[in-house]
Formats: sequence, structure tokens, C-alpha cells
Amino acid sequence: MIALRAAEIAAFHDSRHAIAGWAKSGAAEHASGLWQAIEDNHRCNCLLWDEEDLARRRNVADSEIAANKRAIDGCNQKRNDAIERIDEQLLTALAGVKLRPDARLSSETAGGMIDRLSILSLKIHHMRAQTRRTDVERAHIESCEAKLARLLEQRTDLAGCLDRLLAEAARGESHFKVYRQFKMYNDPRLNPAIYGEKR
Repeated sequence: MIALRAAEIAAFHDSRHAIAGWAKSGAAEHASGLWQAIEDNHRCNCLLWDEEDLARRRNVADSEIAANKRAIDGCNQKRNDAIERIDEQLLTALAGVKLRPDARLSSETAGGMIDRLSILSLKIHHMRAQTRRTDVERAHIESCEAKLARLLEQRTDLAGCLDRLLAEAARGESHFKVYRQFKMYNDPRLNPAIYGEKR
């Protein structure tokens, strides 16, 4: 049986934002298993967020932006690897469940949903920071407050969907698979722009 609830995951995501420099520090709360994969995924999303911001700068040398883009590729690969590890761990826990003949295949995996919860936590964290700014007009604050409310609603909805999928999977009513991402652009054997350079 899977003792995992979306509310616990969301609380964990939010708690990491409260630790200054957590993502870059490498400090880990979980050393193995499902929660390590969840933590690794969230760390990658936090690092990706920062690199994506930096990649939008216009007042730095192109070489710095190129370095940001390479860092984004590396983080994105690790992020997807962590999603697959989340799904592997969950499917191992569900291995003894007998699927019903009419079991529904979910096109989105639990790992994919957990990744989306991580990204939503980042959006919520940063949007909430916008609502606390003192250097902007009231209209900006009100706009960000409305967006924050929508993001919180979206997270609640997604959390409910994740809990439902896991509960149905535990009863054999639904199932999901590990969907390999095969990021071809990161593999020099599969990216023609890279392997073509050798010719």
C-alpha cells in the first residue's frame, strides 16, 4: 500500500522554499527511496527556475546565456530522470495489486503529477513574493493576488487528482506506466547537430 498524500508533498515542496539557498546547497533530507526522488525532482525544478530567469538577461555576454542554457539542459535531464524514479518507486510499491479487467490506464503518471506540483509550488512561492513588494503600484499587487489565488486553486485540484490516481491504483482500478522521456537533444549519439560536427 502507498502511504503518500499530495498534501504531504506540497508541504514538503513549500518547506524547501523557506530554506535560503537550499537547492544549490545540495543538502538532502532524504537519503534513498521515493522521497529522495521527490526531493531530487524538486531541487532540479528550483535550479531550473533560477537558470531560466538568468537566461532572460539582456545585459550580459552571450557566453553567460549559453552557460545558462547548458545548465538548463543538464537540470532538465536530471529532473526527468527523477520523475521516472518516482514512478518506478511507486510502481514497485503497487506490484502486488491485481488490476481489474476494466482498469483505466492514466496517460499522466503519478511522477508527472508530482513534478507539476513542484512547479506549482515554485509559481506560488514567487507569485506570493510579488504580492509583498513595496516598489510597485497597487494594481500590480492586486493582479498578483488574483493570480496567486488561481495557482492555489490549481494546486488543490491537481493534488486531488494525484490522490485519486494513487487510491485507484491501490485498488487495481487505474494504472500508469513509466514513460521514458528519451531527451534526444542531450544525447550526443542522437542529436544530429552534435554528431554531425564530427563529420
